Amino acid sequence: MQKPPSFAGSNPSSSSSGPQRPGSYQQRGRNNDPYAHIRRNLRIKAAQVRVIDPEGKQLGVMTSDQAFKLAQQIGLDLVEVAPNATPPVCRILDFGKYIYEENKKSKTSKTSTSRIKEIELTARIDPHDLATKLRHGEEFLFDGNKVKLRLKFRGREMAHTEIGFDVVNKAIAQLAGVGHPDSSAKLAGRNIMVMISPLPTNKRKMRLNTDEPASAAAPGAEGTPAHKHAPVAPPPAGPAA
Repeated sequence: MQKPPSFAGSNPSSSSSGPQRPGSYQQRGRNNDPYAHIRRNLRIKAAQVRVIDPEGKQLGVMTSDQAFKLAQQIGLDLVEVAPNATPPVCRILDFGKYIYEENKKSKTSKTSTSRIKEIELTARIDPHDLATKLRHGEEFLFDGNKVKLRLKFRGREMAHTEIGFDVVNKAIAQLAGVGHPDSSAKLAGRNIMVMISPLPTNKRKMRLNTDEPASAAAPGAEGTPAHKHAPVAPPPAGPAA
């Protein structure tokens, strides 16, 4: 009996490279959205959500489908801004603009944190050391950094906190040409702290880091008193012969 012809591999729909893996299509269509963790529109899975309109007015609790349709009518997106609330809070807004503002806030926060310079003082700081620290502080403020002044009390110095406040207030006054305190100096534990922010760029003026002109030399060479170089008066004329 003749065997029927084999049809293996004759299926035109089969690929010559072998059978297709079930997950290959999903891999090609993988979601590369960097903001996929922010649920919006149809990705919001909660049955009910609390909705806020673009002007910040609360619209109440409604189903996610109702909220999404409302956002569509306005031509904006429904974005889940508080997923851990009960029910989750969603806002109707422009998602592209929302991402831009969030990134801007994040960059501003990182920048401000990295640009705070701390200067530590003591109640009995040597005047020369204080001047050196304040020159550094003036440079920081002039370059646009914030300066945190922190005065630490040691031992029995806490009995005379007014001495520490005098040092801090003196430092603030010395730095007034480049910065201003965000608030008055405050005592926290064994420390007095105050944050100083830089003035606008066009108002910053260096005072402590300017080179003072050399004092004028006294008349006369090599410090010789001037009276030694004064012209000698001729002796008075004697009586006529």
